[in-house]
Amino acid sequence: MDKGSYVLLMQLKSEKQLAVGRLGEFVFHRGYYLYCGSARGGLSARINRHLRADKKLHWHIDYLLRFADIVEVWYISSDRRLECAICTEARNLSGSEDIAPGFGSSDCLCPSHLLYFKTKPPVKGLSERLLERGFVLSRWDAT
Repeated sequence: MDKGSYVLLMQLKSEKQLAVGRLGEFVFHRGYYLYCGSARGGLSARINRHLRADKKLHWHIDYLLRFADIVEVWYISSDRRLECAICTEARNLSGSEDIAPGFGSSDCLCPSHLLYFKTKPPVKGLSERLLERGFVLSRWDAT
């Protein structure tokens, strides 16, 4: 599993106002977040980096991960960058909100690769939507 795309399901237990690199400041509400990303090489290394607490702030998601807990990680092994397709499907889930324009999407035309949900989003529903498009979303096992 060298290349692919992934989804981080995170929980933020209290509201935070954060400066996110050059994007500026955003208010992140208490609740759940889905972040969609890709790794062109080293998918497992990228996911393991996200799971670590000690890291330099490099990507937009690093700023949020200082405060949010990763609840689940999902991935698709593929030579194609699929984070835009994944995020498009996730945006169609009930309760999805874009609250940080440009977050994680500075290299594409998506409004954001971070979605907010007041309650835990149905990742099973996302998996079903992606399967209809021919993509198998698998749960990451960190052990």
